[in-house]
Amino acid sequence: MLLRHSPTSPYVRKVMVLLHETGLLDQIAVETIDGWSEPEVLLEENPLSMVPTLVLDDGQTLFDSRVICEYLDRRHVGRPMLPPTGDMHWYVLRDQALADGILDCAVLIFVEQQKRPEAQRWDWWLELKRRAIERSLDSLEQDIEALLERVDLGAIAIAVAIGYLDLRGAAGDWRETRPALATWYAGFSQRPSMIATAPPV
Repeated sequence: MLLRHSPTSPYVRKVMVLLHETGLLDQIAVETIDGWSEPEVLLEENPLSMVPTLVLDDGQTLFDSRVICEYLDRRHVGRPMLPPTGDMHWYVLRDQALADGILDCAVLIFVEQQKRPEAQRWDWWLELKRRAIERSLDSLEQDIEALLERVDLGAIAIAVAIGYLDLRGAAGDWRETRPALATWYAGFSQRPSMIATAPPV
């Protein structure tokens, strides 16, 4: 299989962390590509021209990190990263949805600040997305007990989202008012899978 990759994409990083945690990394070839430039090879595989895109051995493609992670999780031997049934199935999916929502907000802030001309930036939009991130971090701080001792798709997604906030400076000094979340993230970010997939500064 071939994974279309960008070293700064948090959605790609989520897939890469899962590959490390499940032992599937040696089954995947990784190729860096710039979706922003709409390369023809990527357009043929994914009309959205976005990463991650996973090209299967039969030539079919999967895209969206949630879809790719679930597909890969069904291909490894060992404890699933997404429990197949029960309450934890829904809790892990909820946590992944919250993390992806944080990422969506952070990416929109990045695009607004870095891609749009300064005179055309919409401060109301930026503040709306920042408040959503702040509320989400507050929620994680309040519910930190639910994350402890977990290594699953939800915890991976949350750690990757926090790492992206740090990379882009999208949440300022979030640790100051969320010490429990900061402690959890400091520990989780030392996992070999997180260290190996850290984006370039």
